[in-house]
Amino acid sequence: MTSTAHEAAALDAADPLARFRDEFELPDGIYLVGNSLGALPRAARTNVTVEFDRWSTLGVEGHFTGDLAWESYHELLTDQLASLVGARRHEVVGMNSLTVNLHLLMVSFYRPTPTRHKMLIEGHAFPSDHFAAESQIRQRGFDPATSLVVLNPRPGEVTLNVDDIINVIAEHGDELALVLLPGVQYYTGQVLPMQRITAAGHAVGAQVGFDLAHAVGNVELDLHGWDVDFAAWCTYKYLNSGPGGVGAAYVHERHVADPALPKLHGWWGTNKSTRFEMRTEFDAIPTVESWQLSNAPILSMAALRASLDIITAAGGMRALRAKSLQQMQFFDRRLEESLGDRVVSLTPTAVEERGCQSALQITAGNGREVYEQLIAARVLCDWREPDVIRVAPVPLYNSFSDIDRFVDILDEVVT
Repeated sequence: MTSTAHEAAALDAADPLARFRDEFELPDGIYLVGNSLGALPRAARTNVTVEFDRWSTLGVEGHFTGDLAWESYHELLTDQLASLVGARRHEVVGMNSLTVNLHLLMVSFYRPTPTRHKMLIEGHAFPSDHFAAESQIRQRGFDPATSLVVLNPRPGEVTLNVDDIINVIAEHGDELALVLLPGVQYYTGQVLPMQRITAAGHAVGAQVGFDLAHAVGNVELDLHGWDVDFAAWCTYKYLNSGPGGVGAAYVHERHVADPALPKLHGWWGTNKSTRFEMRTEFDAIPTVESWQLSNAPILSMAALRASLDIITAAGGMRALRAKSLQQMQFFDRRLEESLGDRVVSLTPTAVEERGCQSALQITAGNGREVYEQLIAARVLCDWREPDVIRVAPVPLYNSFSDIDRFVDILDEVVT
């Protein structure tokens, strides 16, 4: 055993979260792609089977029977989701999928006028976000060529300069209707200063929202305290809800009961006590639940509950983040000692500017070939064009030994 393997083993032995690895079913090999799809919680099998059994024995009565009644099932997720994003209970709801939620929220928070019609996004936004932004602009009768402001890194850089973000917000000022940025950039892993961005957007009269797909379950959040207007996220990455798992949304409490705020209405957003009287007059629930359209996807939510319970038992985001910081420091040091300048990380080194994902660029050899050799060696990571291998040691189930073995294998395949 090498000296670094001994060190990794000692770190694992001292890790208070190490036992939670056994709560997951991990593929053979080294699983470092939780930034794309989280591992399967063992309890998810039980939770979903329970709902199959309830469906089998209760049929439609499952909607109204017992503590797991489907009509209110989404409420079982609310407190834990709110805790993860730093929100109040009435500000968070599990529903739909990420891009659906972004569209629903932009109906409410992108309200362009002839003089204030611009939306700010990043140039390397996840394609779905870019498509959603452009389509919302067109739906309102504006042209993305003049209404979409695209923020890019400085020449020769790969991450966004924070001062540039603030300056662009100020520059477009009175014309800016909405700032829509990621909490964590999916390609580089950069964490954006959400509180500062929100304050800058509000200072010029714009609404501010975030796509938190790569932030929830990865970094600590305080959406209510930061005064963020809205946010949406998926749950199949760091929240381990399974492929295509249910999404979630946040709306600040000052907006949730505002009757003047436009929104798309659906049956599940109307008054719970009269919902089944089948009235056709919309009576909005005075919480973020009024953005709901349809009843909940129970099987997906059952899987998510298993993961949320594990995160709660592990001590929540503060405990996960503390381990993640340790893992990042170990990972960075191992990369530098073993590979030097043969591999460059595009992810910021400052811990407040990064989550657990690292974006690695291979400078010695062909990056795509290195990625394929890693996959052949059963190191599960992912490739993002044009030249990045993304790896994410997830503190809930990845060990320090996973990191050590990954660096050893990378060292072997990078020539």
